[in-house]
Amino acid sequence: MMRAAAEAASVPGAPRLLAVTVLTSMDGPQLAAVGVPDPPETQVLRLARLAAAAGIDGLICSAEEVAAVRQAMGPDALLVVPGIRPATDGPAATDDQRRIATPGEAIARGASMLVVGRPITQAADPGAAAAAILDQIRLS
Repeated sequence: MMRAAAEAASVPGAPRLLAVTVLTSMDGPQLAAVGVPDPPETQVLRLARLAAAAGIDGLICSAEEVAAVRQAMGPDALLVVPGIRPATDGPAATDDQRRIATPGEAIARGASMLVVGRPITQAADPGAAAAAILDQIRLS
């Protein structure tokens, strides 16, 4: 399926394809509950290698695994990291996310792009929240 998608997206102007590894809302016990006995990092690397072999352009992975994926996939891999929580939000703001990081941590570990949702969309001042996240990235 991934090879077919990569072949279909090989024409000029086609979108870049990203493969999801393990959702940031899942941790080891949740993976085990759905039949994956390995820890998240092992499963993420397994899926990353499969996606790369199929010709997928990039991966979505948590900040906890992004350094290992970057090492395995090389400097040109497009690595998109969700589960981003600003340093100012504290541990109570994890929502349903299990594997999170601050914007600066994710960039320092090798993220190409960040996905930031609720910390901005649910903020009293979304513009200020986005600006604060950009500041955290600049300072990292």
